[in-house]
Amino acid sequence: MAKKPSSSNRKQTAPLETSKSIEEQVKAFLAGGGEIEQVPKGVSGQTHSSGPKHITLGKKPRA
Repeated sequence: MAKKPSSSNRKQTAPLETSKSIEEQVKAFLAGGGEIEQVPKGVSGQTHSSGPKHITLGKKPRA
């Protein structure tokens, strides 16, 4: 049976390399006409189109 590599054996990318990659992706996004929207703190992107979901165990729902 093959062993799973432990987390210490995995190659870790340097944080600086990751930051640079993200910065390059953002520049490419903006250069392609993309826009970054500032969202106020505490605002959620979830929309609730239905009411709360209640689960009833052991009893039939009322008609």
